Amino acid sequence: MFEMNLMFFAVAIPAVIFAGISKGGFGSGVAFASSSILALILEPGQALALMLPILMIIDVATLGPYWKRWNWPDSRLLILGAVPGVALGAGLFRATDDDVLRLLIGAISVGFVMWHISQSRGWVRVSAKRLPSSAGLFAGLVAGFTSFVSHAGGPPAAVYLLSQRLSKTEYQASTVLVFWVINVAKFVPYAYLGLFTLQTAWANLLLAPFAVLGAWLGVRAHFMMSERVFFGIAYVLLTMTGTKLIWDAVT
Repeated sequence: MFEMNLMFFAVAIPAVIFAGISKGGFGSGVAFASSSILALILEPGQALALMLPILMIIDVATLGPYWKRWNWPDSRLLILGAVPGVALGAGLFRATDDDVLRLLIGAISVGFVMWHISQSRGWVRVSAKRLPSSAGLFAGLVAGFTSFVSHAGGPPAAVYLLSQRLSKTEYQASTVLVFWVINVAKFVPYAYLGLFTLQTAWANLLLAPFAVLGAWLGVRAHFMMSERVFFGIAYVLLTMTGTKLIWDAVT
């Protein structure tokens, strides 16, 4: 159980809006920062359970503006790989405790930022060639797994989709489709594991308008806002929250 007090809403409302902006306009890559932020004030399982319906609301809100603007062959590969990835994530979730989940969420958060810095400084170079279909299936597998345990499926999916030389909007639409399917696939295992409660449902109801607001802002920002500014803020948040979660897990 958690208390829905002023502190909860002061953290949850910006986190939900941030997730909406990321998923609505910037490829879902850093939407999982919201789960990392919530995990600072909630148990990891509660944070994940609270965010999944919110992410599903954002998915529905963003499907319309990007409807059929996705690349179906690449999206299909990611979806096919993601289904067993979700199953693997469900198996690991049952065998871990809260500290392991904190460590996983924190490590994924910090690792994502380090990967981006390495790419931007030329320490790691991603092949300019289009990745093969097998890479799409593997990226989907990793995306399904990391999405289940931390809602962080965006980065592995992005590595594959970016290699396919899609247009900005085609890339965005493909991520909307892929993660709509992945989040639907995650819902049943989350329910089976007992993660959803009446309290999380009530919190979802109160936060739903902010999810829709964030999605609307994200769609508008897709065509207007500087990606550099948005991702710069996201990387700072991920580094701070990820480091805190790792510290909490090991101490």
